[in-house]
Amino acid sequence: MRGDLLGLLFLLKYCICGDVWNFGGDIRDFVVGNSKLFVLTGSQLHQMTKNLSLEKTKNFNATHPNTVTLLVPFEANDTLITCGTSNGGYCEVLDLNDITNSIYKENLSTVPQPNEKSVAFIVNSSLNKIPNGAYLLVGRKADRPKNNHTVVALWSTLESQPGFIFSPSDYGSTPCIRTERYVEFIDGFQIILLKLSYLFLNAKTESGWQAFALRLNNAKGHKKDILKSITGTMLKCCNDTSRPVLVASALISSDKAVIWTGVFSAQNDPEDTALAVYDLSNVNGKSKDFCFTGETQCERQTYRYTNHTPVAVVFKYKSMSSVAAFRSESWIELFIGTKDGQLIKLVLDESFRPGCPTVLYRSDDDQKVLYRMHLDSKHIYIALKNQIRRVPVVQCAKHRSLKDCRGALDPFCGWCSNLHKCSTQDECSNSSWISLPKGSVQKQLFSFQVAEKSIREIILHLTLSLGSTQNPAIFSCAFTRGGVNLCDGSDPAVVFPNCSCSFSDQQLSTRASVTVEDQKITETLMLKNCSSITDHSTKASYTQCVQCVSAGCHWLSSVKRCDWTHGPETQLHIQDVCKDLDSETKEPEILSIEPNRVSFHGRNNVLLTGKNLESVTKIRIQGDLECFPKESPVFNRSNDRLRFHVPPSKTKGTVKVCAVTEDDRCHGNSSITYSSQPSCTEIKPKVTWKSGGRKIYVQGNNLEFVESIIANNELKANYNPSSKDMWFLMHPYDGSDPIKLKLKVGNVTLDCANLTQQPDPEFIGFKATQVSNTLTVTIEKKPDNLSLSIDEVNVTGLKGEKEHKCDLTLITHDVIGCEITQILNTVDSLNISVGNVLKTVYMSDDHTKYSYILVALILLIILGALVGVVVYRKNQNQMHEKMNKELENMEMNIRRDIRQGFVDLQTEKSDLIENVGAIPFLDFKHFASKIFFPEAGSLAGLMIKDIGQESEQTTVDEKCQAFATLIRNKQFLTCFVHALEEQKDFSIKDKCTVASLLTLALHGDLIYLTEIMEDLLQSLMDQTSNANPKLLLRRTESIVEKLLTNWMSICLYGFLRESVGQPLFLLVSALIQQISKGPVDSVTEKALYTLNEDWLLCQAQDFEALKLKVLFAVGNEGEVSEILEVNALTCDTIHQVKEKILQTFQRKFGFQYTQNIRDIEIEYEKKTGNFIMLQEVDETSEVREHFTMLNTLKHYEVTDGACIKVLTNRFHASLRSQSSVKDDKDFCIKYFHLVDPDIYKDQSKHSEKKEVKFKEVYLTKLLSTKVAIHSFVESLFRSIWGLPNNRAPLAVKYFFDFLDAQADRKKISDPDVLHIWKTNSLPLRFWVNILKNPDFVFSDMEKTPHLDSCLSVIAQAFMDSFSLAEQPLGKYSPTNKLLYAKDIPQYKQEVKAYYMFVKDQPLISSQEFNMFLQEESRKHGNEFNESAALRELYKYMLRYFKEIYQKLEQMDAPNRLKEDMHKVKDLFDSMKRSAWN
Repeated sequence: MRGDLLGLLFLLKYCICGDVWNFGGDIRDFVVGNSKLFVLTGSQLHQMTKNLSLEKTKNFNATHPNTVTLLVPFEANDTLITCGTSNGGYCEVLDLNDITNSIYKENLSTVPQPNEKSVAFIVNSSLNKIPNGAYLLVGRKADRPKNNHTVVALWSTLESQPGFIFSPSDYGSTPCIRTERYVEFIDGFQIILLKLSYLFLNAKTESGWQAFALRLNNAKGHKKDILKSITGTMLKCCNDTSRPVLVASALISSDKAVIWTGVFSAQNDPEDTALAVYDLSNVNGKSKDFCFTGETQCERQTYRYTNHTPVAVVFKYKSMSSVAAFRSESWIELFIGTKDGQLIKLVLDESFRPGCPTVLYRSDDDQKVLYRMHLDSKHIYIALKNQIRRVPVVQCAKHRSLKDCRGALDPFCGWCSNLHKCSTQDECSNSSWISLPKGSVQKQLFSFQVAEKSIREIILHLTLSLGSTQNPAIFSCAFTRGGVNLCDGSDPAVVFPNCSCSFSDQQLSTRASVTVEDQKITETLMLKNCSSITDHSTKASYTQCVQCVSAGCHWLSSVKRCDWTHGPETQLHIQDVCKDLDSETKEPEILSIEPNRVSFHGRNNVLLTGKNLESVTKIRIQGDLECFPKESPVFNRSNDRLRFHVPPSKTKGTVKVCAVTEDDRCHGNSSITYSSQPSCTEIKPKVTWKSGGRKIYVQGNNLEFVESIIANNELKANYNPSSKDMWFLMHPYDGSDPIKLKLKVGNVTLDCANLTQQPDPEFIGFKATQVSNTLTVTIEKKPDNLSLSIDEVNVTGLKGEKEHKCDLTLITHDVIGCEITQILNTVDSLNISVGNVLKTVYMSDDHTKYSYILVALILLIILGALVGVVVYRKNQNQMHEKMNKELENMEMNIRRDIRQGFVDLQTEKSDLIENVGAIPFLDFKHFASKIFFPEAGSLAGLMIKDIGQESEQTTVDEKCQAFATLIRNKQFLTCFVHALEEQKDFSIKDKCTVASLLTLALHGDLIYLTEIMEDLLQSLMDQTSNANPKLLLRRTESIVEKLLTNWMSICLYGFLRESVGQPLFLLVSALIQQISKGPVDSVTEKALYTLNEDWLLCQAQDFEALKLKVLFAVGNEGEVSEILEVNALTCDTIHQVKEKILQTFQRKFGFQYTQNIRDIEIEYEKKTGNFIMLQEVDETSEVREHFTMLNTLKHYEVTDGACIKVLTNRFHASLRSQSSVKDDKDFCIKYFHLVDPDIYKDQSKHSEKKEVKFKEVYLTKLLSTKVAIHSFVESLFRSIWGLPNNRAPLAVKYFFDFLDAQADRKKISDPDVLHIWKTNSLPLRFWVNILKNPDFVFSDMEKTPHLDSCLSVIAQAFMDSFSLAEQPLGKYSPTNKLLYAKDIPQYKQEVKAYYMFVKDQPLISSQEFNMFLQEESRKHGNEFNESAALRELYKYMLRYFKEIYQKLEQMDAPNRLKEDMHKVKDLFDSMKRSAWN
């Protein structure tokens, strides 16, 4: 049972389907060696048999994804060579029969990088027998052009070779080929018999990219001699269009010459590709761009360019991506991969003339065929994204007859008479094998000619385009009419493949039957009397010429008439013979075809518009991959339009379309594009009701190709081009089973989804209440799961015979709310329509009871009012009226705000990010300084090496060197730390400073720093004060805890930039955009859209959204830029408008505007054409007491679509940099914006104002903001606890394993303790700091107090995801807890899975982690001021010198340490004295 389960899991991970294997990651490369496949996916290498069964998998322990860049099988040595970039670069030799067995590994810095286009293969020299005389040729991109960089080198493959394995040296020199060009290698191979190697590459010349071929002579033996033999040529293609860029290539085997084929693309149109064949036997040119460098510099000799042009351009097709070649006798087979997922086979004859291309494989989607393909005798292996596929190179068995077998036009398929089937020649032994004639591809099987034998007698010559390995035992021809033999018996005996028949010229309709072995082929020949076809006039028609040639007659072009042939002649094409004759009729023209894009299943009822279409009989469709055109009859034909069906196609791509007339001529030049089939991913809603009429939306890909929906019946499909989805109206359905939806495409149906059906919605009754001028109606509905939307329900109220529209405001599973905006006490009934459902409902039974209660209440109010009149008289009555009015207004405002909040919540869309441009990451040293010294004092600047610092400030002099040596003694440093922490006046700030100084001083030796950190952590765990282990690392109260923060920051900086940086930047950008979508008070910075309740703006005025047309002044003469559309609000201040203009500019163009906000002014163009300057405050500003209201767009009456001009002092000298009113130190007490200044006065005098400000009404805005940015939050969280290439960052895995080991050491079995330790050490200590301080990671990012509060809410949700405690939430819980309450459980599950996955990963060896730490030290080795850090550390040693000395004695430290400590003090003191002197 367990084995079955494991097998099932295995199949789920790697879907195996016949000749297909699906991997978990994308395929980067694959090679074949020793009859095995080696497939590289991400950081895994798979060993497979040729029948695609998996044998072995090797995981590369790399810190960078996709690390392997070279993969070369060395079959003579039974090894596989791999090279990659992890740990600075390496090469490794693996066992070819077991890739998990590593034979040799060496660090190597010269390996190609992941993004380089490189090539590598084995070169066999003539020095020794293989494998002793073999080198590894490596061609790689020049990463430092202009410096004559190495691009080709020969590496040793054995220890016995010069310089040992992987060395490019050769007996004292390092020979190589250099260039000053940018290059990218495409292909390379050796020809063993000719002892030659070829390299193919693209080089960037002055005119653009250009393809080159380089040749090396392997027979020279030594590396130096081989490389010195370099010759080259420039490859030119093609005559019709210049295609200088090489895409892929293949060698065509030949005994006589070096025949090579390549795919070339145009410079500016990569999809315009052509396949050309070259003879590269003579590549003798010397190129100045590629030169040999040995013991001396690049030799400058007399160079000469040579160009090679194609022998033949054999195929032109869109987006070819790969090619492979195979030769068999006189035939050449080419296999072509395309970017849209097709594998095409093309046969060439001995003159390189192409036959008919056929498609061996076509993907359902558009996955690209990788550049690498491999051929064996029966299959070709191709890779598409994450899939390896084995495709048969011949598919003979599917042809059931000789005629079909010959019609395939595949020279490797023939009819085997013994086997009675279509087969390859290898499968057919001791038998005639009948196929295409050798050396030429002819499409037609039958060809015939008619000649005049004598008066009233003709002879018919018939030829079959067939060849055979031996003469067929049976070959005969019969010519009959009406079952009677026509031949007179005077003809010679038949000789395969020719036969003839003589008969009377009155018997012109004949049936030819040819018997070959066991196959009988019958063809009806429509013969005509040649001399009677024309009327012998001087003006012959094109039609007569066509009839003459197609009848097998001879057209006399000189006299323009038809005549009998005289003996066998070469069959001519109609186009060649009749091309000079014009038709007398008006030729049809094609203007358009709708639609002109279809799926490969075809399309019905396509509309063609044009001119002169009455004579069109059919539509002919010819694709580049089709030998024979497809034809479709026409219908509904008129002069200017007709319809036809587009037939299905086995291929994808653009095909030519023309209109065929009765004379078989084709007119017009239009096209149709075949694409992938449609697919549906989701339907909304997923449920309908019995009576139908519900609108169902279908989402997916290529839905424009769908002609109709099949849901028991055929339904009309409506496609929306803007949203790219489709919808249809569901018909009534009375069944109980789910409805299976299918997409009808052409004449096939594709599965889509299931639609559930439920009973019609039921409405029970309604209640109506008059409030002010609105009648509020509440409809009671039977609860259901239909999830009705407001758009689906229409409600009309009836009062007498008059109808009143009821506008919907609310729909739940049991209630519908709507409003009639008229003065009505009630309505008699309601008409409710939902799709095809139409119901009339009446008022609920308890309405009368409520009416009596309402009347009684009114009477009581009247009675109370009368008593009030008597008691309180007139002034009290006025107060009541005023109060009622205010209550009514308050109720209306609350209703409006709640409704608007509901609408915003339901219609919120996450359309925030347009273009963020390049992400402005801080470099490492400035990132580290913000982490190490977050207060950014003078100490932080001193610790970084920057240009302009004095050398003595950064030089590690004698005293600093001595102190550096001292702290590198582990016993001294631990005593130093413990002594400092024991002092009462040593504050937490001092602890953090010392930890950061230690980090900087020891950054060059991270291995030692890690060891110190581990020792100090163990000491911290062993302290008696830490009796509760769950509190460990919770706060930063010791040096080691800050040290851990710094260590994590150093080790995770690469992961932060590569995986987390972009999601974090997008989240912050989206949050800033969402806040600015609504009103933001310029004084208090409170906003309508926020995540934090404390920053929620409750006093927002009514506002409207505006789209401003912004122009930028770009000259002194009034020149302006193109219009930039900017979204703004009527309540925005002028300063806020400027900010939005600059933000929109950066989002659209990806970079900041050249001027800052203080250097620009904006003008508004009024309807009169005059421009007025918009200012934050001017003489027209509103003043309340001593408060001035900031001017807004509403103040200046700026309307939607208004034109705004941006002026700068660059083009307007009169403008100067203006200080904003926000720069005023009393800004908050002088000005106000949206928040009434009375709020900041004594509230006791305005108690009524305080009561009407209900913050709770606006809490939905918090949820709206959360919904808008939710996808960005989830993307960020999952990038943090995600696992690129199924592997955690090395530092995380290493430290978590360290914590596991400490738990074992202390015998802690509670799993919660370990969970808390890991949470406190990584998310709490590092990630929360990053989440709350994005300005630590990105430059030029202003973190406002409002933004900081919103990020705190997100950070709280992040930490709650790691919490083990379940916090009960209620209506009094903080909103920041409630906001993510439903998301936290899912995040917790993901966090637990993340911790478990990290724990289950293989352990990291100390060697591997030490290499990682050394690389981190090396990368940033010269960025910090180690001398300054040591001097600052010494101040603490001097301050607590006595205590440190006592701690050394207490720990029985050797006397040498104490002496060294005194020596350091003396050195510093002497330096002070010399400086004083």
